Amino acid sequence: MNDDATLDIRFEDEHLLIVAKPAGQVVHPTYKNPHGTLLDAVIARNLDGRDHRPSIVGRLDKQTSGVVVVAKRPDMHAPLQRAMSSRDTKKMYLAIVYGIPETSGDIDLPIGHDPADRRLMVVSGLHSASSLTEFKRAASVSAPDDAISLLRCRLVTGRRHQLRVHLAARGWPIVGDPVYGQPRWSGVRDRELAAILRDFPRQALHAARVSFTHPITRTRLQVDAAPPPDFCRLLAAVFPDSDRLITCPDPLDANAKGSTESPV
Repeated sequence: MNDDATLDIRFEDEHLLIVAKPAGQVVHPTYKNPHGTLLDAVIARNLDGRDHRPSIVGRLDKQTSGVVVVAKRPDMHAPLQRAMSSRDTKKMYLAIVYGIPETSGDIDLPIGHDPADRRLMVVSGLHSASSLTEFKRAASVSAPDDAISLLRCRLVTGRRHQLRVHLAARGWPIVGDPVYGQPRWSGVRDRELAAILRDFPRQALHAARVSFTHPITRTRLQVDAAPPPDFCRLLAAVFPDSDRLITCPDPLDANAKGSTESPV
């Protein structure tokens, strides 16, 4: 990934950039992923040749798709970080989970590093921090011996892996989550649906919307990203009336951006 054509830009001004990250793309370079990251693509988009040193504000897991905010200059990182940490900022996600949660509610559970593996997070872990997730159940379907729901979630705090850990802790693991999930597709008697759930290659989690007050202009920004095709196919397989729940891009329209309903 080495040019701006790979960036799905949803908003841009002289201060910041908001893009839709595809699942499978790493946000920052790492030892195992030194190239092809979202930051590489942002840096490569330097149109005027000057070193503005852009930076990512917040992050998404490699296999989570959706909106990511980028500071275009070093002096914008701290103001954007403060804006994104504000309680009036809304970070909205769509999650397809096993189980049927109540209609709506909060998950207020502290999260910390797993003492056995600091790459992972656990509820009430080492040096845990208060963590709050709000959710609403948008749809659910009862399959034989199991159930699946579409949730619209808001991250009130922004801990690492927060949604994945919180939902799993409440007994609603995200479909396809290889770390915090469970292979509950095996309890679905519909063989076709079970195979679709089994073969979904990532956690069914998508950052659908971000809204916050611009730290410079003080205007209210709201930027959406429609779910990618794999999420939409899973949604359609599980929920027959999914087109009434979420607007997905037309797969035949290469320029379609799509939109989402408000997740909360």
